[in-house]
Amino acid sequence: MQKIAILCSGGDVSGMNAALKRFVEYTQAKGFMPYFIYDGFEGLIDNKIVRAKYSDVAGIITRGGTVIRSSRSERFMEKSYRLRAIDNLHSHDISSVIVLGGDGSFKGMQKLIQESNICFSGIPATIDNDIAGTEYCLGVDTALNIIKNAIDAVRDTASSFSRAFVIETMGRECGYLALVSALTGGVEMCLIPEIPYNLDNYKKRFMKEMKEGRSYFIAVVSEALKKSDMILEWFEKEIGMESRKVVLGHTQRGGNPTVNDRLMAYRFVTSAIDGLIAGERSSVVCYNDGGFSHKDIGEIAFEKYTICTDLLKLGMEYEK
Repeated sequence: MQKIAILCSGGDVSGMNAALKRFVEYTQAKGFMPYFIYDGFEGLIDNKIVRAKYSDVAGIITRGGTVIRSSRSERFMEKSYRLRAIDNLHSHDISSVIVLGGDGSFKGMQKLIQESNICFSGIPATIDNDIAGTEYCLGVDTALNIIKNAIDAVRDTASSFSRAFVIETMGRECGYLALVSALTGGVEMCLIPEIPYNLDNYKKRFMKEMKEGRSYFIAVVSEALKKSDMILEWFEKEIGMESRKVVLGHTQRGGNPTVNDRLMAYRFVTSAIDGLIAGERSSVVCYNDGGFSHKDIGEIAFEKYTICTDLLKLGMEYEK
């Protein structure tokens, strides 16, 4: 019986557990034997490879994070440790591995592809939504809903105290979370690395709105800019409004997965397993225009993601 393993690498996202549940159920339905690799690539090096059973995934679909845990592995950068990881897979007779992670995880996956005869399939799983070749990454919808709830809650206190609030979102070098959250959260300012901004333009608009009765402001700032404290001071000194900063941090990575992320987990895993069955050896499952496709790891791991033009145009309207 062919054996297939799955691991989670890099930052955890809500939806990973739903993916693990589908993995166990679908592999067995297709006549394969499923294995879990605990602690990501670190666990692969340390041979934390265990046969997965239905009981391992019972009741986990509502939980954020990943029950098989994740990691970032510096050891994996050394070839000797990668060869040990490959030997561990061979010792279990595992012929295929599914990797849930981001671009760093896929670069590690590509190294294993080059150094072994094992087949790999990647599933984009990062709230940053910054993987080239795919419109959507697992976990993004849950993260956006957490940010939406935070913005809605902050608006209540902002309006009650006539304050400005600066909400900092995650995103590493990508402003996707901040931009979509700002557009859907009805905020007054959005600052992301992809769009140049001019604070004088914002000041002119904000002062005009205050004369017309506006008593509070909400700004969403991407952590990539490292400008949250500066914007806080700007509100107080230039706009003359008492201000507070809210750093959402890792709350954006957890929580009960949304319906969309549960469904996307189901579909991503199904496509990954179907691809491995069809003979895909080194692909990443990508979602575009409502459908799934397999793209070679080389097209994904070393390409830079860019936010779609339509969203960027909407974001540029904030300074008008």
